[in-house]
Amino acid sequence: RSAMSLPVLAIRAQPGCAATVGAGAAAGLAVEPWPLFEIRPLAWPAPPPDAVNALLLGSANALRHGGPALAAYRGKPALCVGEATADAARAAGLDVAAIGSGGLQALLDTQPRLPPSLLRIAGEEHLPLASPPGVAILTRIAYRSVAAPLPPALAARLSGGAVVLLHSAAAAQHLAAECDRLAIPRAALALAALGPRIAAAAGSGWRALRWAQAPCEGALLALAAQMCHDPRETTL
Repeated sequence: RSAMSLPVLAIRAQPGCAATVGAGAAAGLAVEPWPLFEIRPLAWPAPPPDAVNALLLGSANALRHGGPALAAYRGKPALCVGEATADAARAAGLDVAAIGSGGLQALLDTQPRLPPSLLRIAGEEHLPLASPPGVAILTRIAYRSVAAPLPPALAARLSGGAVVLLHSAAAAQHLAAECDRLAIPRAALALAALGPRIAAAAGSGWRALRWAQAPCEGALLALAAQMCHDPRETTL
């Protein structure tokens, strides 16, 4: 397969996968949706609303899968990792107080004033956060991502060469394990990761392995656009 014709594949769960495809189309990049994960809700103990000053949200999945307990926090401020999460927060009746562009830690570190008590509704796979002085972060796990085996059609697609978008360390690890299980050569695949921790989780031996300059969808898609033209130039 010519390096110029490498397809770009997204393997994240829906509806995020469709959102990535849409963002790619808006940027002039064709992205194929091959969701390999399903988001499943988990029961979580909701703290009393009067013990929570604001919500800290790192994914729209927290709002899609948070369940009926979320209703108790309607009207409270929400600090959101990005625009998609902010949209979901507004739809859930929250008052969006801040929107980040470089991850939750950067969002916390750049706020001039933070409320003393934050409720972080997160997925089972989440990064630890350093609490700013005087701020308590209470974390509740509201959902998990469940991986599925590679379907034969995707295995065949990957064997011919592709650029694969990696939005999480779990996705990187699962893709690597499935490629090894099905004898799909790692040297056929160029991986574009959302950040260095995610790239590291994929291991070595790939045709190319790079991470986005910023942990946001736009930067990841820009990287993929570069890599699908000639991934050999981007091998680390």
